[in-house]
Amino acid sequence: MRKRDFYAIGFSVLIVFDTLTQVSIKLASTHAGEFSMKIEWLLKVLQNPWLYAAMGGYLGAFGAWMTLLKRAPVGPAFAASHLGLVAVLAISVAYFGEHLSIMQVVGALCIVLGIVFLSLSEAKQPHA
Repeated sequence: MRKRDFYAIGFSVLIVFDTLTQVSIKLASTHAGEFSMKIEWLLKVLQNPWLYAAMGGYLGAFGAWMTLLKRAPVGPAFAASHLGLVAVLAISVAYFGEHLSIMQVVGALCIVLGIVFLSLSEAKQPHA
């Protein structure tokens, strides 16, 4: 597999798992209701399938991240791992009806541009 394909697939998988995790946590907390120091609340949380989807997302993201770090330079890889934040912002608008501030949009653009610049600079580096 070509390095470029490996990165594209690997980071796509990482973004999907990261996004699944964050959306699942949001859905689990919504279904759990307001926090309460009662056993009933804890049992309600433990019966929520979104809690387990979030755990699966964390495990999947960990596996994808460890696989990527075997081959990817850590600087651009760490930056690219933040694309999940951009995906979560998009889903929060589309699915949860949340509204983005101009600063959130600017922040998301900065993440994307930072990754583009790091990738371009990495591509120009001589490799052993």
